[in-house]
Amino acid sequence: MKKRLIALLLLLSLLALSGCSGYVSSYRAVGFVHSALGQTAFMNFFSFEGTMVLNLRCPADGLKISYDAKLESGSAAVFYDCAGTKTPLFTISAGEELSGAGGALTKGPVTLIVETSGGACGNGDFHFQID
Repeated sequence: MKKRLIALLLLLSLLALSGCSGYVSSYRAVGFVHSALGQTAFMNFFSFEGTMVLNLRCPADGLKISYDAKLESGSAAVFYDCAGTKTPLFTISAGEELSGAGGALTKGPVTLIVETSGGACGNGDFHFQID
């Protein structure tokens, strides 16, 4: 009985550590604040380079991701994954401010992936809302 309990605990630990998403955050940042709760997420930074993964939850089929983004320097691409496929949402370059909505979401987990390209980005502000 003791061996079964230990094996079960090890299996549960392995599942908890592996998580559900195949995406991993890996970045260098200065003045970086971020949050992802329920249907909203944001990230604000002075300097950011790498990949940031934000996990959200879609409450119903047919909703979209609304976003507002601005970036002073550098460039970044934002993707979403709702059904196992990494899909582009938007790209932003130095000096741009964007607002819009996109995505074809289904009920369940939604992963947002923000990736810089060609070096660090400066003075960025990204806001996301599933509605």
